[in-house]
Amino acid sequence: MLDFEAAAGGVPLDALAVSRRSGTEPFTLAGAAAGAVLADFWAWACSDLMSNRLRGVLAEYIVALAMGAGDGVRTEWDAVDLRLPGALDVEVKSAAYVQSWSQQRLSRIEFNVAPAKGWDARTDTVAAVPLRPSRVYVFCLLHHTNKATVDPLDLDQWEFYVTPTTVLDAALGTQARVSLARLQTITSTPVTFGELAARITECVATPT
Repeated sequence: MLDFEAAAGGVPLDALAVSRRSGTEPFTLAGAAAGAVLADFWAWACSDLMSNRLRGVLAEYIVALAMGAGDGVRTEWDAVDLRLPGALDVEVKSAAYVQSWSQQRLSRIEFNVAPAKGWDARTDTVAAVPLRPSRVYVFCLLHHTNKATVDPLDLDQWEFYVTPTTVLDAALGTQARVSLARLQTITSTPVTFGELAARITECVATPT
């Protein structure tokens, strides 16, 4: 029978300290380089930036980049997408008109805004009631509609709708999804990447 305390080295199973990697780290076999490096895996796993899952992660990075916080390491499955200095917790949602797969028409734009019993990665605890725990929501829309030239790395192809979470709660209550048309009645005019940091800061300063 496995002795779990012994397997843990007799110490608490604290969160791993995740260091930022460079991509040059080699796969090894019997202590020797096995012919591939971490960047090869990244290229294999993460080249389809238009996939829904990966586009969402990319949107988180774009927001972090705008806020000068793109040099850290993403925390998987945390209750909020970005935890920035000054206790600024930001939830990031993304959508796009065009997708990786064959389409009959452009996608309808809507975002998931459902309150949830989120898991806090810092404390390994789950919220007692469903809620939206962030201070600010950033809705990232890849608005380019030409499939031949769409490029999610082109920051000019994105626009951003930013709102304090309190405003979203007041407008939507426990509603699970919001259309772009409805979102545009809740937020101000969308901003560009260059305007994003200032708009987030403005929303943080909005009285609740």
